[in-house]
Amino acid sequence: MTSRFVSQILYPLAGVVLIVAVWALACWLVDIPTVVLPSPDRVLRALIIRGDLLLSEGWITLKETLYGFLLALAVGLPLAVAVANSRPLNLMFYPLLIALQSVPKVALAPMILVWLGTGLESKLAIVWLVAFFPIIVDTAAGLRATPKELLELANSLNASPLQVFLKVQLPAALPFVVTGAKVAITLAVIGAVIGEFVGSSEGLGFLLLSATSQLDTPLAFAALFALSVLGIFVYALVGMGERMMSSWLPPAPARH
Repeated sequence: MTSRFVSQILYPLAGVVLIVAVWALACWLVDIPTVVLPSPDRVLRALIIRGDLLLSEGWITLKETLYGFLLALAVGLPLAVAVANSRPLNLMFYPLLIALQSVPKVALAPMILVWLGTGLESKLAIVWLVAFFPIIVDTAAGLRATPKELLELANSLNASPLQVFLKVQLPAALPFVVTGAKVAITLAVIGAVIGEFVGSSEGLGFLLLSATSQLDTPLAFAALFALSVLGIFVYALVGMGERMMSSWLPPAPARH
């Protein structure tokens, strides 16, 4: 327990303290203008004074992130099952998915805004586009990695395809699903910020853009800090879900 506390709490905290110390020392020695790089105390003051604004805008970004992530799960998991269990569907759609993933989402965002407007729907679409690919890839990999011995055993017991999926393939793929979800939730935050950058009047991304345009660099850094905290929070939510399932999750198959 002590070693885990040191590795997961004290070391990261020590790293943050070291970075802040170097940052403060650089601002003090070089006399960097605040508009270029504000000192840590100015950023802390912005966090305290504009705390209500950061919380309200952060709540909007959090909703966009979670809703888009859940949408990516709802669409990505069934699609991954279809792709992993059907060779024609795999040959038909997997290259298209790779091609779509290769397109920068910033390039797609203006078109999505034209189609869906500047409301919540366009933000969800952008978050979904960013987050659903790792879910599909890892879930399909987990389904394909199901041990052949288990499949042969299930077939010898005359299990139906649905039973094979629910009792053999899905449990074996769950560690991969969790891994994909961890990647997807961090990308979902990025997708929400992209949507707010391109077309929005609320959210931490909009606040960051607005503060930068007004040369309010301390507030911009405070918004960045709030985004970092939000990213850690949503990642911890996925980690909490993983720990809740740890008692019956099988170990992830080795990847070569």
